[in-house]
Amino acid sequence: MNVLRINQFVLAFVAGIFAVAGFAPWNVFPLPIMALALLFWLWGRAASPRVAARLGFFFGLGMFGAGVGWIYIALHDYGYMPMLLAALATLLFVALFALFPALLGYLQARLPSSQWLRAVLLLPALWGAVELLRGYFLTGFPWLALGYSQVPDSPLAGYAPILGVYGVSLLAAISAGLALVFVQRRRGVQGKAAAAVLLALWLGGAALRMVEWTSPEGDPVKVSLLQGNIAQDEKFEEGQLVGTLEAYRRLVQASDARLIVLPETALPLLRNDVPESYTGILRDHARRQGGDVLIGAFEKEQDRYYNSMFSLGTSESQTYHKSHLVPFGEFIPLRPLFGWLVNDVLNIPMSDLSGGGQQQALLHLAGQRIAMNICYEDVFGEEIIRALPQATLLLNTSNDAWYGDTHAAMQHNQIAQMRALETGRMMLRATNTGVTSVIGSDGRIRQMLPQHAEGVLTARVQGYAGSTPYVRWGNAAVLVLIVLMLGVVWRRSK
Repeated sequence: MNVLRINQFVLAFVAGIFAVAGFAPWNVFPLPIMALALLFWLWGRAASPRVAARLGFFFGLGMFGAGVGWIYIALHDYGYMPMLLAALATLLFVALFALFPALLGYLQARLPSSQWLRAVLLLPALWGAVELLRGYFLTGFPWLALGYSQVPDSPLAGYAPILGVYGVSLLAAISAGLALVFVQRRRGVQGKAAAAVLLALWLGGAALRMVEWTSPEGDPVKVSLLQGNIAQDEKFEEGQLVGTLEAYRRLVQASDARLIVLPETALPLLRNDVPESYTGILRDHARRQGGDVLIGAFEKEQDRYYNSMFSLGTSESQTYHKSHLVPFGEFIPLRPLFGWLVNDVLNIPMSDLSGGGQQQALLHLAGQRIAMNICYEDVFGEEIIRALPQATLLLNTSNDAWYGDTHAAMQHNQIAQMRALETGRMMLRATNTGVTSVIGSDGRIRQMLPQHAEGVLTARVQGYAGSTPYVRWGNAAVLVLIVLMLGVVWRRSK
């Protein structure tokens, strides 16, 4: 392997790292597009499909290593996996998802097309297709989908209510291809055409940002989102139980909001084990406000355990069970093969849960119809829209304390911002250590608590009615676009 080829792999790896700066908390949204344009250029110079695959793999190692390396914290610091084993598991996880851009690199090198079609149609279409595949592979891991990096400030975010996150990813990849063509042929007709199309694409997105796809329904409601800041390594310690219960009792009683929301598994007990005297205090306080309190706890029904949210207060008590569970963290896939890993190596409480149904009823609380989702569930936009257009508010409760003081929590909040944009609804987030926030229907953060500090975020929030195109179409629209783009490439290659 010569020095030039090694330098190419290093360049691809560094480009992947720089792409992460487009995501929260840095939000330099042009960087992922520039990084992708560089990868497209490297692919164009690759000597063979195998070299192209390796370039894609190194790009993926850089992007996923820098972007989701915080998984090590969950495995080692809080799952108590030995350091070397946790590092190896994290590396294998990163390498697994680096295979997706590797696959893309190999496929594009095997498909004939002109330079213009390759950059503007073939590569973006394959990028969109591979991201869609990653969103469903092994229950799905769409974290770091390119479209998230464009929220909330990029003009391309204007397409989110129409095409969703994968559509924004596709348009970002098209932008990368157009930018590459412009740089390579800026003095020719193709370069000028690329610049014109790129400008039109971004101006169109900016114009779409001004469209109001949904409309307010009813009066605003006062909401308090609680952030208990309970350390993850203390959360399930028996000696900390009384302090945890007392902290949330104090925070609840300090609120005068009509809807009070505790984080995911805020109470480290089974719901049936929570003292009736304690739940009575919370219920009575909510009723004095003419509203409800929503509480996170594990729940046992017969021989099944659930990650749940349940309500107390003026409305009839209602429950939501988390449906989309995290492999190894909340359920054991292929138990005969991997059961030893969770039982003997990891120390993750309640790591073998059951999922709730996919079509659970909305929560009717404080005069709102709430689409509830817990933690990782808000990563799947195609699942969030099942509750629409009936829901007036989106609500996510999370515990990202598993990832320490890393950028994971801000990335998660950025994902929630995309869900608000896609649906034209406000998104409320109550978390243990952050990011607790109120996100407007335009995807912008209205209010946010500091991370890793106890607090109560109180705001007046507005319910919305109506449907965005994405609510009606889901991912079907972007899938059609990808097929059409590949169809054009195939016809022209013939």
